Amino acid sequence: MTTISKVRYSRRSLLKSGGAAVAAAALPAPMVWGQETKDITLRQFGTGVSNLNDVALKVKEDLGFNLEMTALDTDSVTQRAATQPNSFDIADIEYFICKKVWAAGNLQAMDTSKIAQYDNIAGTFRSGLLTPESTIAQGTAPHTVGFTSGVNGKDFVQEESGWMTLIPTIYNADTLGIRPDLIGRPINNWSELLNPEFKGKASILDISSIGIMDMALVVESMGEYTYPDKGNMTKEEIDLTLGIFTEAKKNGQFRAFWKSFDESVNLMASGEVVIQSMWSPAITAVRSQGIPCVYQPLEEGYRSWGGGLGLSASLSGMELDAAYEYINWYLSGWVGGYLMRQGYYSAVPSTSKEFMSEDEWGYWYEGKESKGDIVSPTGAKLAGPGEVRDGGSFLERMGSVVCWNSVMDENQYMVRKWNEFIAA
Repeated sequence: MTTISKVRYSRRSLLKSGGAAVAAAALPAPMVWGQETKDITLRQFGTGVSNLNDVALKVKEDLGFNLEMTALDTDSVTQRAATQPNSFDIADIEYFICKKVWAAGNLQAMDTSKIAQYDNIAGTFRSGLLTPESTIAQGTAPHTVGFTSGVNGKDFVQEESGWMTLIPTIYNADTLGIRPDLIGRPINNWSELLNPEFKGKASILDISSIGIMDMALVVESMGEYTYPDKGNMTKEEIDLTLGIFTEAKKNGQFRAFWKSFDESVNLMASGEVVIQSMWSPAITAVRSQGIPCVYQPLEEGYRSWGGGLGLSASLSGMELDAAYEYINWYLSGWVGGYLMRQGYYSAVPSTSKEFMSEDEWGYWYEGKESKGDIVSPTGAKLAGPGEVRDGGSFLERMGSVVCWNSVMDENQYMVRKWNEFIAA
């Protein structure tokens, strides 16, 4: 049987190649795949952030097999990864979720020697350091749950072991989204989310592990409390945080709570909400409708997250080879360029750059003024000549990250208290 595992790459030759050449080198020729591989279907699930139909179509075009995608909210993604290992082949999940699912044994450790672009993966995912001088932010930084001790590892190790829990794909610095046309004044602090001026027109996401981090940033911005570690609160700190927001909720501060970025888009585009927790594709979607929407840089900094691809423990044989081939394709640049046009950062920026114009790269990554129109992956205009990205360059934005999405030691207590807050 002809299998994809016979196709191996020289990492050195790949690194010397540019974009399209990298992509071509990293993908097997159709004859290698053979007739039998065209019937392979890989089942992937994850959030709507990156489980996109355009990616599935491009996989079919470039690799010849089928990618069946299911988009779920973050809590459902976590539950499926933890309890339904035979229902998927590829899990497109956030790093903080590893704390909830890795020990269950439903994902298999991945051999980094099979990843052609491993040497070019951003330091954030390998050492934890954005630059050699960086300080690692609070919360579950990706590198702390990114490596395991071996092929059968159920632990996390703090060095590059050659075995990864997830192969990193994208990451970003998250903040509040605002409607500047409806607010009409500068917004500079997280505390504005609870400003009575926006009573009935504010929103926060209903995903406990993420939402409570946004809440903590608001609480600190208000001067109410400074957390030793926002990513690992005590029960007393959880009570304090949710108490402040429960009071605001009872006073009518919030219009709604959302779980998917589609919901946040509708709230913002309609004008029902003017300030809220948001994700990058939601900002892109609102702006692509011609509606002003800003991903507002805030003085206290950003909350960050990182995502990656994990493989089901039950995946083997030809399908496992196909999954590694897919991951190598994913890191070869096309997907990275697509996602960077939504405002994300690719885990392998060097390949993504080859699939973007000089103007796009300057705008999205370097924080430069655009020379022409900046468009979304679907071609909708997002910015015109002379505009700069909200928050500036990659180093400015990721260098201002103060916490990562996290799973706390008191996670069960936090979730119970969160549900009480939503029901209050």
